[in-house]
Amino acid sequence: MSFNPIVIIGGEPQSVFIEILLKSIKRKHLPIILISSEDILIKNIKKFNFKTKFNYLNKDLTNLSKNKINLVNINYNKFSFLKKKITTESNNFINLSFKKALEVISKIKCSGLINGPISKKTFLKGKFKGITEFLAKKTNSDEPVMLIYNQNLSVCPLTTHLPISKVSGKVKKKLIINKVKKINFFYKNILKISPKIAVTGLNPHCESFDKDNKEKKEIIPAIKYLKKIRIDVEGPYSPDTIFLRENTKRFDVIVGMYHDQVLGPMKTLYGFKAINITIGLPFIRISPDHGPNIQMLGKNKSDPSSLLESIRFLKKYAH
Repeated sequence: MSFNPIVIIGGEPQSVFIEILLKSIKRKHLPIILISSEDILIKNIKKFNFKTKFNYLNKDLTNLSKNKINLVNINYNKFSFLKKKITTESNNFINLSFKKALEVISKIKCSGLINGPISKKTFLKGKFKGITEFLAKKTNSDEPVMLIYNQNLSVCPLTTHLPISKVSGKVKKKLIINKVKKINFFYKNILKISPKIAVTGLNPHCESFDKDNKEKKEIIPAIKYLKKIRIDVEGPYSPDTIFLRENTKRFDVIVGMYHDQVLGPMKTLYGFKAINITIGLPFIRISPDHGPNIQMLGKNKSDPSSLLESIRFLKKYAH
């Protein structure tokens, strides 16, 4: 076996992910353990005329195949294939898929976890901001970090999936320090790079004339502390200029204060050539940077680039 198997969760049944997975899998990407529905897998294989073979994995995982997709079958018969909407009826299926994946990871040495997209509105229902926080709860992990990664530049939002009106109250010195330290550790220990990290301000041009000036009270003190412990960090930078080419060439990571402050520019620059990595779990977790995209379901037109980037990353860096 050239590398340990990658565990892949199919995610939302009414999504393009299984189509994308079957487009992506080449012999060099195996072994893979897929947590999904046999029914959905077979129907995709037949509909799109794929020639992929799969192996039913037994409970003790002793029959792992190096040359096929190893399937942990999650029964799913409530929906017909290619249904036109996503509902909460798939929640038990998704919950069980994550549970089985965590069981597999606890039993066998794996390269990491890739999960297909889910609908935050129907699956998480406000209980968690995203799968990052959902997995943190399931694994008793503290303050995980969302890193949108590309080998040329990565970004991290300090706060994730929050209404903009609530962001300011969450911008704290301690949170900035903890997240930058985890990013620095990840780059040094997994990627073997000493990263250069930029931190943005919260307000336009990093200026605020309010009494609660986040740049002065939280962001600048956090940067000063990080410099004292010899982390290569600079800022705060104005978000309207940090993504100019001459600036992005200087840094490996840009840490922003909220979700769209850094994810919008990142997707503009790299499209599907970026992946969502969760730092701070007991394993490397990656989510391809796209949603269920139900509008494209069954059309065989979905781009597999982000999933391919996810697999390549684990092949290169996972141990």
